[in-house]
Amino acid sequence: MRKTIDPQLKIGQTHIPNIKFDLSSRDEIPQLLMGLQVIYSDTPLRNGVLQAISDSLADKVDFHNGRPGMDMWKILVLGTLRLNCNWDFDKLHDIANNHLILRQMLGHSLYDIENQYKLQTIKDNISLFTPELMDLINQIVVKRGHAMIGNKALKGLHTSCDSFVEETNVHFPTDISLLWDALQKSIHLTMGIYNEIISSQWRQGEHQLRKFKRALRRVQRLKRSNSINPEKKALKDKHIKSAYQDCLDLANILVEKVVDSVNTIETCEPGLLAKIIAIEEYIAHAKRQISQIQRRAIAGETITHKEKVFSIYEPHTEWISKGKAGVPVELGLKVCIVKDQFGFILHHQVMEHQTDDQITISMVKEAKERFSNIASCSFDKGFHSKNNQLELSKLVNTVVLPRKGKLTKATEAIESSPEFRQLRHKHSAVESSINALENHGLDRCPDHGIDGFKRYTAFAVLARNLQIVGAIEREKRLRVVKTWKKAQQNGSISQLIFQMTNTKETATAQDSIEFRRTG
Repeated sequence: MRKTIDPQLKIGQTHIPNIKFDLSSRDEIPQLLMGLQVIYSDTPLRNGVLQAISDSLADKVDFHNGRPGMDMWKILVLGTLRLNCNWDFDKLHDIANNHLILRQMLGHSLYDIENQYKLQTIKDNISLFTPELMDLINQIVVKRGHAMIGNKALKGLHTSCDSFVEETNVHFPTDISLLWDALQKSIHLTMGIYNEIISSQWRQGEHQLRKFKRALRRVQRLKRSNSINPEKKALKDKHIKSAYQDCLDLANILVEKVVDSVNTIETCEPGLLAKIIAIEEYIAHAKRQISQIQRRAIAGETITHKEKVFSIYEPHTEWISKGKAGVPVELGLKVCIVKDQFGFILHHQVMEHQTDDQITISMVKEAKERFSNIASCSFDKGFHSKNNQLELSKLVNTVVLPRKGKLTKATEAIESSPEFRQLRHKHSAVESSINALENHGLDRCPDHGIDGFKRYTAFAVLARNLQIVGAIEREKRLRVVKTWKKAQQNGSISQLIFQMTNTKETATAQDSIEFRRTG
């Protein structure tokens, strides 16, 4: 049984719209929490978010039966906070149990000290949210942000589109290190199974792994030699091939032993079956690496890029070289974003085996479906193709997509126009949004699997937009405080209250009362 949110206030609990923040703080936590407070305080908006969560999780979560689970609102708060501050789960766990303002935002009272969160509970609940759900909530948040900005957003959105690399949590791959990973994991899982069934067949499993590790280190030491003497180089190559062959012989023996051990296990227990399936996957990785090492190091073949796997734990990892100075290669996946002139990220997409020019049309189409008032969109040259130029002109009034190569007179006239040049010069602002995302979690994804990667990315985008909403709200409240301070100095507080009442000023009465109390 779960609740989207518990509406019943407890003794000592502060109603979320009434939570006070230190407006002088420029830290990211108050900004995010103020953004969440804006969403919560707007009843139709809050109901829309909670309804989206209920509809998305209807198949996974029973909202009426079973033991009480974590409220959906709490999951949203903790998930966005983790990405906004670029924390791991251990840090989030500690802050969730000890941060006073955060616990108020989670719905706890000042006296609710005993209600502590467990680390695994936080992990399991955050994984319930899907990228699709995050996208729905993100649209609601951005539209609320545009409403706070006012007429400037209604006149039209001038967007920019660009991509960056989000790294996966992997080490630098070599064929022999990937073989070591596969063997180590398959042997450890097999040893665990045989320990459960009380068998001594794998009592020397760690010794056999150490034996293979010594052979692996011998290969690595030999490869460090860089002698240019032809005789020494030929001798070195011979020794390296011999060391590789020793590694492969040991690896084949271990693979055969693991396969024989797995084949002798007879069980229908789901837990053991899951482990056996995992072992078979790691053995498949090991056999592939043995074959590729044999072909490359012994036979002298060149392994094509399509055949390579760069991590056995994160198989979706890609080898990406964008030609940046000082960054020859990055291991991860590219993420493409569309942002507007106010810094809000309207849409994002995780790119799997795709280039910039292949997703240009889909990015603009999907962004237009979410926000129909997009007036222009700018790109860099990597998104250019003839088809993209034609299709984009049908979707957006103003397309800023520089062409590659020598320009014709007609295209040169287009790219020399004042509007084109102005929007092109402003395109670099998208790098600010990319840098903000990387600083708030998207430099490296610690979550496992492609689903975890996409969920992590979607949480980061939502957290960034919530922080921008919070920053806008903070500026609004600061203006109220400054106005009251100026009115107090001039002795015109009564006149100011009258003006605010008659003009329906957006500042809350609580802000003014709080200022008058603290002075």
